[in-house]
Amino acid sequence: MNAPLYVTPTPLPGGMPPSNAEMADLLRQLIDVQREQVAILRAQLAANDNLSRWRAFLHRWASEFPDVGGGCKQILPALERTYLTVLQEVTERVREIGDDLGDEFVLGEFLDRYGIRVTQLGNIISSISPIADAVPPADGPTA
Repeated sequence: MNAPLYVTPTPLPGGMPPSNAEMADLLRQLIDVQREQVAILRAQLAANDNLSRWRAFLHRWASEFPDVGGGCKQILPALERTYLTVLQEVTERVREIGDDLGDEFVLGEFLDRYGIRVTQLGNIISSISPIADAVPPADGPTA
């Protein structure tokens, strides 16, 4: 048996629907709140912008260290290539060693040979990359 289902609107507090003026005022308030939220989000985004922090850092020290940013940008590809070469060696060596890597002596020898190089190159790249990214692009020739 199918009985019809009736849903009645919930009565508003005060019993009367808001007037057009009240509705317009509520909508203005909503827009103001949304503007405040957008302003807060923009401020948060600016506070978390690491690139602008590094740009400010380079600018602050530009008179004393004028070529550091450009130098970092110039050497970064060579460091990345070296890092990838070492990682390739590591993966090839692990394939060769296989399950023997669980042996304490083999593991110690492996870490002695590759551990420090991988870690230090990774740290150097992590330090230099944001500085290289913060360097403004060089002005190209004007036509």
